[in-house]
Amino acid sequence: MAVTIRQLQVWKQQQRPITVLTAWDYALAKILDGAGVDILLVGDSLAMVALGYETTLSLTLEEMVYHAQAVVRGSQQALVVCDLPFMSYQESPQQALRSAGRLLQRAGVNAVKVEGGYPDMVATVHCLVERGIPVMGHLGLTPQSMHQLSGYHRQGTTKSAADRMLCEAEALAAAGAFALVLEHIPMDLAAKITESLSIPTIGIGAGPHCDGQVLVTADVLGLSDWQPPFAKPYVDLRQSIQAAVQCFCEDVRKGKFPE
Repeated sequence: MAVTIRQLQVWKQQQRPITVLTAWDYALAKILDGAGVDILLVGDSLAMVALGYETTLSLTLEEMVYHAQAVVRGSQQALVVCDLPFMSYQESPQQALRSAGRLLQRAGVNAVKVEGGYPDMVATVHCLVERGIPVMGHLGLTPQSMHQLSGYHRQGTTKSAADRMLCEAEALAAAGAFALVLEHIPMDLAAKITESLSIPTIGIGAGPHCDGQVLVTADVLGLSDWQPPFAKPYVDLRQSIQAAVQCFCEDVRKGKFPE
């Protein structure tokens, strides 16, 4: 049975942890979906892990539509959520509505994700939800704001910053967000936000007290050039793939393949 937004709410109430991984093509989505991942996030991290950009900021809406289409084709059970890329929604709620509409209409995703809180993103979330577009929020370390944040540093470490983030989280939930990603924040703050909200929180580098956890799949599989401190590689596919390809090349050069 396919995962729904309503099911996520039930799982929060049941304290059943939610699993989220990123996907960027058909083959990967099909594997992750078959393994039982609850949410497939077409994250803008694909800019780096799939397209070779230095940051997420270079990714375009058209590129996101293209990759989201492939992920949707590979998914049967998971809820598919897609990031709105940088500068495809920050200008105004109307711009966000157009961008999100393209992802739902052309790619067939189930929901979109936006970064940020007060004041603009709360209004944007309300605008999208009022028009029938499900929205996942994202607070804490927001990669699209890396220049403003002076890099990829932990957020919410002061009392004022923590208080503001809690208020933003409550405002996003009140605006209609169905879930909230909390990235690279203190675990006690993540626990406080999770307890205060009726919607699920999805942590990444935010400790064990969120309602679910998300990682970039390239980090999980050991494919990334660099691992964030909160990631956990479960296998080293980079080494395995490289070894297999080296064996293939050697067999071809020595005339062992094809036999």
